[in-house]
Amino acid sequence: METSRDWSIEWVESLKWLAIAFPITAIVALIVGALLLTLTKWGRQFWNVSGNYFRGEGAWRTWLFVAVLLLFSLLTVRLSVLLSYWGNDLFASFQAIVAGLGSGDAAALSEAKSAFWDAVKLWVVLIVIWTVNQLVYLYAKLAFDIRWRVWLTERVTADWMQGGAFYRTRFIDKTIDNPDQRIQADTITFTEQSRVLSLGAIEAVVSVVSFTKVLWDLSGPMTVLGVTIPRAALFIVLTYVLISTIIAFWIGHPLIRINFLMERTNANFRYALVRVRDAAESVAFYRGEQSERVSLFSRFAEVIKVQWAYVYRMLKFVGWNFVVTQSASLFPYLIQFPRFASGEVTLGGMSQTASAFREIQDSLSFFRESYDDFAAYRASVIRLDGLLVASKESRELPKIAATDVEDGLNLDKIGVRKPNGDALIDELNLALQPTDAVVVKGASGSGKTTLLRTLAQMWPYGDGEISRPAGSETLFLSQVPYLPLGDLRTAVEYPGTPDSISDEALREALTKVHLAHLIDRLDEEADWAKILSPGEQQRLAFARILLMKPKVVFLDEATSAVDEGLEFALYNLIRTETPNTIIVSVAHRSTVDQHHTQVLTLAGDGSWRLAPL
Repeated sequence: METSRDWSIEWVESLKWLAIAFPITAIVALIVGALLLTLTKWGRQFWNVSGNYFRGEGAWRTWLFVAVLLLFSLLTVRLSVLLSYWGNDLFASFQAIVAGLGSGDAAALSEAKSAFWDAVKLWVVLIVIWTVNQLVYLYAKLAFDIRWRVWLTERVTADWMQGGAFYRTRFIDKTIDNPDQRIQADTITFTEQSRVLSLGAIEAVVSVVSFTKVLWDLSGPMTVLGVTIPRAALFIVLTYVLISTIIAFWIGHPLIRINFLMERTNANFRYALVRVRDAAESVAFYRGEQSERVSLFSRFAEVIKVQWAYVYRMLKFVGWNFVVTQSASLFPYLIQFPRFASGEVTLGGMSQTASAFREIQDSLSFFRESYDDFAAYRASVIRLDGLLVASKESRELPKIAATDVEDGLNLDKIGVRKPNGDALIDELNLALQPTDAVVVKGASGSGKTTLLRTLAQMWPYGDGEISRPAGSETLFLSQVPYLPLGDLRTAVEYPGTPDSISDEALREALTKVHLAHLIDRLDEEADWAKILSPGEQQRLAFARILLMKPKVVFLDEATSAVDEGLEFALYNLIRTETPNTIIVSVAHRSTVDQHHTQVLTLAGDGSWRLAPL
């Protein structure tokens, strides 16, 4: 019994097909990709987010990975085509068996049965190859996603941290929301959907081309209303899917904006919940449960509002896709039945027609059915690109010039302004040498803390130049010390690297700042910002001074949470342990004055006065 293909040499033919299809597909994909990156806004945003992953040092590994994925994708299409021919042979054997039984031809019946078992053996071979291909292909896809996500997360996080962008983005004209959510969640969507949509599109196009040849060979003319349509099955499927896809795009277009709003409102609600968790003690003291509940439900109402908009739009989109898909299942049989009834096509041919019709319809429908995924993907591209653009703009904001020196602290014509341009400090000049200590005083709102932000190059509304020792030799301590997640050792050594200081030195420093009760808990991991009292946190910050021994230290109300006795002990400890350290303190308490040699008084209108103590 004749088969639809010569299966004995099919492996050779398939290798030839792959050898031809791979370079053609690769070249076409590169050309289309280049056009999308150049001509579309989202393409340019994609390249801004992840272009460096595909160029520069090490990019050859990425392209090798892409080539492997493309090869597996083409092999998947080829196997699908071969399975359609196998289906043709299987159903042709059924028809031959029926014919043999009807005619009583024993030889024909035996040949048909033999063809059936040959088809079964062939199925085993094809399914084994298909299974191995799919498992390896799945591993390669997931490995590619992980590798890309690692690179992208490191790239976006590093860019967000660079130049203090994580802080200074609040000063740009168009601030961004929830950078944490963009780094954690949008990187996943970006990498996975970039791979899914691109490979899916390639597979869809290659499948259409491959099965078009199959459907072309099986199609015949069809007369409709007196008009004869040549190759009717092929023409009808292409027309049907094209029209349905255009309508689906029109219905689904609003999903891009809706997905963007869903990401933002959900992130805002999650952030509000985290805020309540982090400020649980303060909320409890104020008995602010009702106020917080109202605020949370208000944000949650925005989430639900956007989600309902998503539901209504998805009902239209999915409903249309369902109608289109289900309607298409009957078409190939309606089209081929007259030819089957007249004997022009076999049962196997009719079955393969339905299979090819379905493959082409599904492949072309990929673009229609994936539109909601593309909408979510487009929103992630916008959010990641927005984060990178905001970080870049924040680094371009002005900041005072800084010069590294070996010793001393020199402020040259430092000016500090409010965001509206009103002057807080005009042309502040200050020269300090080792052992000097200055306390900064002034009424609330006069610019004391803002001066420290300006000197730390955080505040963009300032000018002038600062000369100070480089790196960790200049240390800024805020009123509420930052305690990173991890064990206590990491919290004490911050901002140094973990395990850079011996346990003995850590225990000694903690003892000197009256935290001896913590010396046996260095390896304990906890949220120390929640465990330690504000006073204990400020004492821990002073332990950092003892360990790092900076040449210059700026203290912003660094003893506001301890009593006057501890305040005296902590300042005296610094003067004793690090006598050459230059100290600049912002303080309201008059008890701090005794530890300094000069006082800088700010008036808040630009004027200032420096006097000895």
